Amino acid sequence: MPLIALTASGVTVLVDATAGRLPALVHWGRELPGLDAELAATLVTTAEPVAGSNDPDVRPRVALLPGHDTGWTGRPGLRGSYAGAGWSPAFLVTEVTVDGTPAAEFHAGGAGRIEVRAGDDAGRLELRLVVELLPTGLLRARAALRNLAEPEYALEDLVLAFPVPDEADELLDFTGRHNQERVPVRSPFPAGLHLRENRKGRTGADSAYLLHAGTPGFGFGTGRIWAVHTAWSGNHTHYAEQVHTGERLLGGGELLLPGEVRLARGDSYESPWLYGGYGAGLDELARRFHRHLRARRPPVPARRPVTLNVWEAVYFDHDTDRLIDLAERAAAVGVERYVLDDGWFGSRRDDTSGLGDWVVSPEVWPRGLHPLVDRVRALGMQFGLWFEPEMVNPDSDVARAHPEWIMAARAAWPIESRTQQVLNLGIPSAYEHVRSQIMAVLDEYDIGYLKWDHNRDLTEAGTQPDQGRPGVHAQTLAFYRLLDELRAAHPGLEIESCSSGGARVDLAVLERTDRVWVSDNIDPHDRQRMMRWTTQLVPPEYLGSHIASGRSHVTGRRHDLSFRAGTAIFGHLGIEWDLTEATAAETAELREWVTYFQQERDLLLGGDLVRMDGYPDRILVHGVVAPDRSRAWYAMAITDSITPDPAVRLRLRGLDRDGRYRLRPVIVGAPPSGLIPPRWWGADRAGRVLTGAALEDVGVACPRVHPDQVILYRADRV
Repeated sequence: MPLIALTASGVTVLVDATAGRLPALVHWGRELPGLDAELAATLVTTAEPVAGSNDPDVRPRVALLPGHDTGWTGRPGLRGSYAGAGWSPAFLVTEVTVDGTPAAEFHAGGAGRIEVRAGDDAGRLELRLVVELLPTGLLRARAALRNLAEPEYALEDLVLAFPVPDEADELLDFTGRHNQERVPVRSPFPAGLHLRENRKGRTGADSAYLLHAGTPGFGFGTGRIWAVHTAWSGNHTHYAEQVHTGERLLGGGELLLPGEVRLARGDSYESPWLYGGYGAGLDELARRFHRHLRARRPPVPARRPVTLNVWEAVYFDHDTDRLIDLAERAAAVGVERYVLDDGWFGSRRDDTSGLGDWVVSPEVWPRGLHPLVDRVRALGMQFGLWFEPEMVNPDSDVARAHPEWIMAARAAWPIESRTQQVLNLGIPSAYEHVRSQIMAVLDEYDIGYLKWDHNRDLTEAGTQPDQGRPGVHAQTLAFYRLLDELRAAHPGLEIESCSSGGARVDLAVLERTDRVWVSDNIDPHDRQRMMRWTTQLVPPEYLGSHIASGRSHVTGRRHDLSFRAGTAIFGHLGIEWDLTEATAAETAELREWVTYFQQERDLLLGGDLVRMDGYPDRILVHGVVAPDRSRAWYAMAITDSITPDPAVRLRLRGLDRDGRYRLRPVIVGAPPSGLIPPRWWGADRAGRVLTGAALEDVGVACPRVHPDQVILYRADRV
């Protein structure tokens, strides 16, 4: 059995699959040059720790699937049993391949796929492990377990783990809530277990998102950092563990509810992908995930249509003339996609009725959606439509006809949330009902875009025909299957993942959707931070980023259009504003912003992310740099208070340090409130020429502005 070394994009993974044992990572991190068979073998032997006075005689070897049979007493990778027996299997590897070819004693290569097959000591379980180093330098792994025996195997847990070195002494993950997603949380790497469990049936606004471990004080451009992400849109775990002997792990997988997966003879279970990223700084690590998503097929292009969503303009008041008027105003300012939100179907005149009846309401739309869709298309815009396929109001035709389709753990339904229950897509007839109704709408109308919402957690999510047995696993797989079937039938269809805002954002849903709604809160004061951290996983072109109403519908704060737009252009730009309330001056300024975004979106949504360290919390500096380092866009947002005297310097990373760049401010429409420009701007705002090194290490003086303002800069190589 072999040692395998894979290297891609500055990352090396050295996998020890010798002696018939499950594979373990000897090294995962910065590229190791000159790695040959002799050096690889030496690294394995020199990395073997010495057993302590009260440890097992042979120090436990921590595999990707940690097992108690090795003496490991930490969190096991596999938990399950045959009615209590066989709960600690010992696996022996029978085959190892690299890119489909049996591996020799030593294999070295670039990006590649390792597949390991193993059986347990009793001949009852078959295990398949897949480990891939992707061209982006991301590592990912998954496991599949098959029951070969006649008794039923009750699977409780199947999670994988990657080791990290002891220099990774600080953790960073996330929490949050509705309207305040992606709140970063730092803590020391603990002794014992740091466990983040999510039981919401969706990724969750408070999910760990990415669990990082790095050198103390790591930042966007500094420190050595390792991170894991569980690519699964249902219940899941992330964890960090340090045992008394010093080993440190980052792991994750699906969280299975009691009795949720029971394997009869021949049945198998496959875990979701566990992704691992390594980087020198958070930005480098984030860009690995961005490059991975940008390599997706079909790709999500940077040249994305500017969108108007009418939710905050009309809510449930669907008047055809008013909606057509909004479409005409939107087209006049350059909007390229028009999205009709909640309220077009069944008895849905408010949020208490009709959800689940995906038939155009004849009461509100006697001629169907055709008058609106036809006018939108005639104006040169795409038409998009809101759905919430997994949810149902008790006051709906479908709930009255099929109460057995409601997910529940007992005869009584779960506690309502938002006057909603969950429709069990794991039941074939319920799945077909939803699928056929959506397909009928897509077949009748020229729809290019779906806003797919999911507005409640899956609490007590059981399946009634099976005595309330947990159904979150089956529901998640059915959701993926439904997305796949809709896209196969309508290849040009784009889908947005919205879930009470940003509560379903993970790599598995992003394999099947083209956009995420960052948050239902589009107040730019809060969006600055939410977008800053959502981009730790998701590239800017996926982020639904709308210019909000002058007064936020969520927070009540008022903001200048320049701050609302200057925040929104660093994602997939949209508008969520009743344009009938905009003044002539605001409409003209909005048109300027849309035009400017359309001119620059290739860079704004296609560049490399950079975020600056070293500023007070009220100052957020970020940007995007062209991959060839020829130009860049930067933004400096002042949020909570007036910049102190003297003004902070603006220092910008990401450019060629030897290159010379003209840095100049860019003002679209009205200038930021309270602006007092520094002298280097010049009367014509032509800026100055500096080297990339000077901009990064010395910087330039900042203007004075009022709170909640953003200043934009452009750098062009000269």
